[in-house]
Amino acid sequence: MVLEATVLIIDNSEWSRNGDYMPTRYDAQVDAVRYLFNVKTSDNPENTVGVIANGGSSPQVLVSLTSDQGVLLRGMHELSVRGTSHFDIGIQIAQLVLKHRANKHQKQRIITFTTSPIETDEKTLVRLGKKLKKNGVSIDVISFGEHVANEQKLAAFVEAANNNDMSHLVTVPPGAHVLSEQIRASAIVGGASSGGEGGDFEFGVDPDMDPELALALRMSMQEEEERQRRDAASRPEAASSGAGQGAEHADGDVMMEDVEDEEIREAIRMSLMDGQGESSTGNAKNDDLVASLIGSLPGVDSNDPALQNALGPDSKKDEDESKDKGKGK
Repeated sequence: MVLEATVLIIDNSEWSRNGDYMPTRYDAQVDAVRYLFNVKTSDNPENTVGVIANGGSSPQVLVSLTSDQGVLLRGMHELSVRGTSHFDIGIQIAQLVLKHRANKHQKQRIITFTTSPIETDEKTLVRLGKKLKKNGVSIDVISFGEHVANEQKLAAFVEAANNNDMSHLVTVPPGAHVLSEQIRASAIVGGASSGGEGGDFEFGVDPDMDPELALALRMSMQEEEERQRRDAASRPEAASSGAGQGAEHADGDVMMEDVEDEEIREAIRMSLMDGQGESSTGNAKNDDLVASLIGSLPGVDSNDPALQNALGPDSKKDEDESKDKGKGK
């Protein structure tokens, strides 16, 4: 944050009545002065801003260096459109105001608006620019309205005053745009260096227009970043503990599968054994039934070789066993 004392010079001459800038050249300057005051005082609480009106019979100091917005509003309330502009004299008075600033550690800057033709010759402006550079005063010139007629003089003036690229000339052509928006996008407030068009603010909110909302959004973003850092720190621990539990579950599942497979195999084996036992018992019962039926038939000799061959060796064996049982009875 730059510690700086700034004097804003407003062109309230009769040329500022023109309505080619919304709503008029004068009203556009008043809005831009309020915007620049908020920018400077928000950038550093120790920054101070003063206002000079260079229209009328002679320039007038409306607001001494202050950081109180109420003082600014009261001083701007006395401002009106009148007379002609005194571009060079207004800058010299601003330099004196900065020279007597209370805090000598503040850097010095002048931001001047010009919306009327500059009557001072180019050589005088160049000498004034060199004087500003010698005294360590940076200057920003916002040229609009009569920017074509003043372009050559202002370019030479800013070049003479420029030191380490700390002075700027901003030309704003007429059109359906707001003067303060064009200043916001310029190098005066850092817009040119960020490549913005005046509307690309952090979180989409202009901190100069709504500082409380911008602060709340910034705090919310910081809390979210802190939460993400905590989650990232706890994630490796959760992953390691989860891997250990997963291995234990995997080992348990393998053991359970082995036990289940063994039980299934045992059940199948017992089922096959039961089936074979039932099959042999059933066959024996059938053979006994056939032998008893043949023996009960009249005129049929159960010992006939041909009949025995037809029934097979098992039938004969079963018949012999049945006879032996009969004899034993």
